[in-house]
Parts: sequence; structure tokens; C-alpha cells
Amino acid sequence: MRAVLGVARAIADPTRMRILHMLAGGGELCVCQITHVLALAPSTVSKHLSILDATRLVEARKEGRWVYYRLPGPDAPREAQQALWWLFCFLGEDPVLLTDKRALAEVLAISKETLCDIQAGRSGSSSSVRAIPAAAR
Repeated sequence: MRAVLGVARAIADPTRMRILHMLAGGGELCVCQITHVLALAPSTVSKHLSILDATRLVEARKEGRWVYYRLPGPDAPREAQQALWWLFCFLGEDPVLLTDKRALAEVLAISKETLCDIQAGRSGSSSSVRAIPAAAR
């Protein structure tokens, strides 16, 4: 029962639902890509990702200065697999998720280095990535 409750709590948050949906459509993503689409502070996104990781709804790997997240493989707990299936069955046409999908496509067209510079305010301009609409935040 503990595992089921943990998964239920983890997916009961709109931001975490958005993250899972992004991973389903974008494959493996680094934290900076997720942060940019959500327009949230990196620490906030990292907290959400740690909750998802603790319940094995996502898997993480570190490469250099980037941490990448993806949906779990076939060895994930049954609770996590079934929760993800249920989530994706019912949220496919949500307007916020569709906006996230468009924003993610734009983010994926930019190098991680450039995206990190934009987020750190080192690029001088963030015009290479459009602002994320308030409805998606």
C-alpha cells in the first residue's frame, strides 16, 4: 500500500503531471530544458523531479554538468507503470499539456549550452526562445 500511496501523491500535482507528459513526448530531457518549459526556478523543478524519482516514476542519470531524466524502463514497479499508463490515457488533449508540447519542441531546437546561458542571464537576450504563455505555467 505504501508504494501505491507514494505514486498517487507524486502524480497528484499539476507540475509533476506536466513533467511526466514532457518526458513521454520528449524522451530524455535535462533539467534546464524542463525548467525552461515550466518557467519555474531550477530548485522548484529539482524538488518535483526528486519526488518523481523517489517513487520511480522517472529515472535519472548525470553526464557532465547536466542531469537527464526519462520515464522508467520495463523494470519499474508495477504501480509506477500503471500510474503512468492511466495518466497518459486521460491527459493527452489537455490545453496546458499541448502548450507545453509546443514549447518543448522549441526548447529541443536549442543547444543545452545556449539554454543554460539564457537561464543564467548570460546571453544578453532570450529572444531565441519565445516566452512560455502564462496558461502553461
